Amino acid sequence: MLTGPSENFMLDDRIRGVPPGTKAFAADKVSTKNWHPADGAMSLPVLTLDEQAFVSNRDLFFRYLRQAGAEIAPHAKTPMAPDLARALVDAGAWGTTVADIRQASVMLGAGLDRLIIANEVGGKGGAGRLAMLVAANPQADIHVFADSVAAVDALAEVWRANDALPPLRVLVETGAGRGGARTFSDAEAILDAILGSADRLVAAGVATYEGAAGRPIQAETDAAIAGLLELTAAAFTALRRRVGADAPLILSAGGSVFFDKVVSTLAPAVARDGNAKLVLRSGAIFFHDNGVYDRAMAAVDERHGFTLDGTAVSAQQSFRPALRLWAEVLSRPEAGTAVCGMGMRDVSFDQGFPVVLNRYRNGAPLPLANALPTVVKLNDQHAFLALAPDSELAVGDVLEFGISHPCTCLDRYRVIFGVDEAGRVKNAFPTYFG
Repeated sequence: MLTGPSENFMLDDRIRGVPPGTKAFAADKVSTKNWHPADGAMSLPVLTLDEQAFVSNRDLFFRYLRQAGAEIAPHAKTPMAPDLARALVDAGAWGTTVADIRQASVMLGAGLDRLIIANEVGGKGGAGRLAMLVAANPQADIHVFADSVAAVDALAEVWRANDALPPLRVLVETGAGRGGARTFSDAEAILDAILGSADRLVAAGVATYEGAAGRPIQAETDAAIAGLLELTAAAFTALRRRVGADAPLILSAGGSVFFDKVVSTLAPAVARDGNAKLVLRSGAIFFHDNGVYDRAMAAVDERHGFTLDGTAVSAQQSFRPALRLWAEVLSRPEAGTAVCGMGMRDVSFDQGFPVVLNRYRNGAPLPLANALPTVVKLNDQHAFLALAPDSELAVGDVLEFGISHPCTCLDRYRVIFGVDEAGRVKNAFPTYFG
């Protein structure tokens, strides 16, 4: 199980899930309430985190990475919960990844000092804001992406104007489908700009995001990712040649879908180098899901990409969905229809609708018919389920849903309730999505 939140914050009935009429109390006492989302007391809908599944996914992926010769800085944008980020760092993560300066502020404020900002910060305005952050956190070990000479020049101008700032570590970003240098010559120009900054910027490595290279046709996806990783490796080789053998470097890629492709291509380059780290940035993999990431792990299995102790094992069967959305049946307006109190404001839907896993009545589990209820439409706060005409689903039944795409579900919740294997709430983890 996970340890509780490190900060002292208060819970009351303005927070999703907290029973109506509950007066403010310290979140570290939440386990004494003996709450269960199926028993009718908690306000629904509510999102829960199966803590044991999260820990199991963490330990499994860390084991894979150790054997692959890779490190990880998990992407904190998925839950934006410093306590969960800290749980990964405490278990051995190299650092934490964020998407922007504000997210970096949140993690630094929680004592997570080694960060990759896996994004460009923009022009002079963004560079100035980053300088303010660095000045306020002199202990921080920050790496930032740059994918253009213009971005490097903006950083260099701000850093040259403030000698009190420590040199900034910059990662040359290669890319396809999103940001990132598209050609080797573009990457070399970015590197030239970093090295020409009068030592105010440090060429600290090369980074990419392979997930954005995906295409509708699998063969095209494979070719695009292979080409991007080859470009990334070539840029890394060029960087090493320019900075010499003694400079420690990072080679980084991210995502929870094609991590095996990253390892197979980039780990050998890092192993040959001898003074570099391969740092993955996967974040959603620790939550997994019943939709897009479940399908992604099935694809990993098809290419035999997940290996432990030298043997391919099933990623789809090994990783466990950790998030659940709980909602109750509000209406049975027609024989083949049920309406649940859950909608687009409560659950992700951009990568597939939630799926029914279990049902409860008065807190007790009940069997589901062979023809499972299926979500066919979402309104803002309603889910429409198609049922078998003779379904016994009743008004007041609580349904436990698996979700698809953790990133766009977690951001709807100010607090993530961690539950034990019996489904009882043990922890409350605050989120900081802004």
